[in-house]
Amino acid sequence: MTLAVWADVQPAKVAVIDPSGKEHTFAKINARANQIVRLLRSRGLKPGDSVALICSNRAEGVEVLAATLRGGFRLTPVNWHLTEDEIAYILRDCEARAVFAEARIETGGPATMQAPDASIRLAIGGSIEGFESYEHVLDREDASDIDDPVLGNSMMYTSGTTGRPKGVYRPNPTVSNPTIYAERGYDRDSSIQLCAGPAYHAAPLAFDIRAAMGAGVPLIFVDKWNTEEILRIISEKKVTHMHLVPIMFQRLLALPDDVKARYPVDHVRYIVHGAAPCPPEVKFAMIDWFGPILSEYYAGSEGGAGFTINSEEWLRKPGSVGKRPAVLGVRILDESLQDLPDGTAGTIYMEISPGGFSYYKDEAKTQSSRVGNYFTMGDIGYFDEDGYLFLTGRSAETIISGGVNIYPQEVDNVLVQHEAVADSATVGVPHSEWGEEVKAVIVLKQGFTANPTIAEEILTLARERLPKFKVPRSVDFVDSLPRSAAGKIQRGKVRAKYWQRHSRQI
Repeated sequence: MTLAVWADVQPAKVAVIDPSGKEHTFAKINARANQIVRLLRSRGLKPGDSVALICSNRAEGVEVLAATLRGGFRLTPVNWHLTEDEIAYILRDCEARAVFAEARIETGGPATMQAPDASIRLAIGGSIEGFESYEHVLDREDASDIDDPVLGNSMMYTSGTTGRPKGVYRPNPTVSNPTIYAERGYDRDSSIQLCAGPAYHAAPLAFDIRAAMGAGVPLIFVDKWNTEEILRIISEKKVTHMHLVPIMFQRLLALPDDVKARYPVDHVRYIVHGAAPCPPEVKFAMIDWFGPILSEYYAGSEGGAGFTINSEEWLRKPGSVGKRPAVLGVRILDESLQDLPDGTAGTIYMEISPGGFSYYKDEAKTQSSRVGNYFTMGDIGYFDEDGYLFLTGRSAETIISGGVNIYPQEVDNVLVQHEAVADSATVGVPHSEWGEEVKAVIVLKQGFTANPTIAEEILTLARERLPKFKVPRSVDFVDSLPRSAAGKIQRGKVRAKYWQRHSRQI
């Protein structure tokens, strides 16, 4: 609701710049948010009801976010790269009563029609069959500030080994502390925020969109990553703040020296990064180029103790994600759930934040992540003698490629549909740019012979039924896959040989 304050203090100031270059003022964004709240209330939505957003990086997404925050609604931003069925599942699971979908996203409309609770459907930037026009419907609503705001919340979706995404439900809304803007170097007269990642992810939503609206500074949206174009925008638009992931660092660093020299970056004040481990040599190079302005975080949608580390600290402790927090506890446990001493790696458990969290409509997953009042995201690490946390691995079930989580069971569920596949174990293997890439390790049925043709057939099936970023980049054939006594694939053993080979090479 800080947006309403800025709309009063600086109504004509540009708040959002779309990828097309179209500018939207604080007054315009704020007015549209008020109209959305009134529309949803008039159609019967109450605080706590679910609103879904299927939208690329554009101003309407900010308007919907602002409306849910002041209307008391629960927003679920949807990854629009997912398949129609995957989007439909999320819309049904979050019990979306209203869906805002961008017309150019072909899967949004058909997916929404599979969500029985979605009685309100608004099309952004064009028409969708069965949807009302975002512009036309909202233009009829009163744009003045509502006099009874209710703080809303977001429910982001994450996945586990079952292959089905789960909403991370936190009943208490997140309230930003205004002091963080000064700490991060924001200045209302000169700061400019860049959003270069997809706004349906939690980090760009928090570190780019909510930060810009909270600090009262312009937000520049980028629709698609183009390395030199991003650097040009940073330089020419005098961008001061941004959230990036390590693969973005790598691509920027890979630009030729003469290209980098054309675009000064000495005005940049704050780069925050996370989502995936950053190779130390990459971070050293970024600090050398941009200066000691990088801030790293380690956290999850579930809450708990968040770790942060600035450049000065990191240069003293390369590879760390931050010091043990003073407020919420963090434990390192072994397989028997016993505490481990400093210097010994184990599973990281964080104390549950006040108010708690649960995986929406999945009590089994909620309880399986917990030990007492602590929970784990499956990451592995250790504290050094000074209390700094170092990550050494994570659950082998999750693949992180270019900062994006990929859940292998989803891929396996498709691959085993091929007539020749008897068993499948999808794993992440080392990749110099992406960190990991997706590999399918396959056992063939009797009567089928491993060869490039059958490998291509399996990959073709995957391309037909999975989003592009989940499709395996390669296939290996084996005689058998390791399984536990309970019949579960021991994916860590499958993955290990690729990483052992990688370790010997570096």
